[in-house]
Amino acid sequence: MRIIDLKQKEVINTCNCKTLGCPVDVEFDPCNGQITALIIPGPGKFCCFLGRDSEFCIPWECICQIGEDIILVEIDEKKCLKKL
Repeated sequence: MRIIDLKQKEVINTCNCKTLGCPVDVEFDPCNGQITALIIPGPGKFCCFLGRDSEFCIPWECICQIGEDIILVEIDEKKCLKKL
């Protein structure tokens, strides 16, 4: 699987069945070349408009399953939301 394939999948939090969006980037460990987290844009500033000031950084360990169309994760959204 390529990173571009991950970017085309929708991420869903299994804790609350909420759609988080699609990954825009990945974080990886340069020492061993393994992906450590998926980066997903956070909620919009004003009704999902006018840009974003945060992002979700989902650790690879929190990914439950990667399917053909979706990625299932189990996270606490408040802990994974980072300010930019």
